[in-house]
Amino acid sequence: MPELPEVTTTATVLHERIRGFTIRGVWSSYNSVFHKGKNNIKNIVYFETFKKAIIGKKILRVRRRAKNVLIDLSGGISILVHMKMTGHLLYGMYRRNSKFETLNPKQTQNSKRKIQNEWEKEEWMPDEKKTSPLLDKFNRFIRLVINFSNGKSLVLSDMRKFAKVVYYKTSEENKIPDLDGLGPEPLEKSFKVANFKHQVRKKPNLPVKQVLMMPEIIAGIGNIYSDEMLWLSGIHPLCQSAKIPENALKKLFSCMRQVLKKGIKLSGDSMSDYRTPSGEKGGFQTEHRAYRRTGEKCPKKGCGGKIQRMKIGGRSAHFCDKHQLRY
Repeated sequence: MPELPEVTTTATVLHERIRGFTIRGVWSSYNSVFHKGKNNIKNIVYFETFKKAIIGKKILRVRRRAKNVLIDLSGGISILVHMKMTGHLLYGMYRRNSKFETLNPKQTQNSKRKIQNEWEKEEWMPDEKKTSPLLDKFNRFIRLVINFSNGKSLVLSDMRKFAKVVYYKTSEENKIPDLDGLGPEPLEKSFKVANFKHQVRKKPNLPVKQVLMMPEIIAGIGNIYSDEMLWLSGIHPLCQSAKIPENALKKLFSCMRQVLKKGIKLSGDSMSDYRTPSGEKGGFQTEHRAYRRTGEKCPKKGCGGKIQRMKIGGRSAHFCDKHQLRY
């Protein structure tokens, strides 16, 4: 799942590339019976209201909150995209392969169902040079297309169809379930070491690995970066937050910021599906010191330990069995 560095990269790039454009059209192949009646675009009734709300609006800003990409539009409307496990947003020239455009409300139910089925089978393809990164095989699962006034499109590639897209009144941002109750942003200047200690000790008896990944404690940290910051700080992932000494927590705070900033500098981690809006891989996967290095020699100079793997809170944790201390 894209974490803070991947989502930051996506939001930053899109802000530079789509700000100022007007939305001319919207298409989606999401249509799930499971989401019937729910407030997201996988419910086709909601999708119709989503389309009406955003078509004709201008892109004002693209930003990040936790693991969400937020797109602010004119008219006081915002779009939230949570990319989930295998989703990522792409931007470029796209073309569609279908003669079906819209559903006519005067048609019979059977006719509308037939057209809907064909609509879902449509394919959107990058209309780019053969060398374009958008042609990467991980970019081919197009589920949502937003067309702009400049002829280009913002698309969501989502292999496993887990991503979430909703719209909301920008003024009511703190009231929507996806954003309400989120913890502080770890890279904000106002987030000091004292704030960090206070947050992680809200869950004193839980393993620190699990605590770091709780969005209500600190926003945006997931499996990859929690492993890396714990390895760098020398703290065992099973340590209870309350038992970690003050100096070790201070070091963890510093390592957290160091690891996240490096992830952003390298445009995120593409060990799995994630790609930047240009369709390219990020580079953080080449910097792993613990994540998915099970059985390898610990890369810390003079350590001599091995990277181990265990389940903590239903997620995999990777750590050195020697230099990461369990207080």
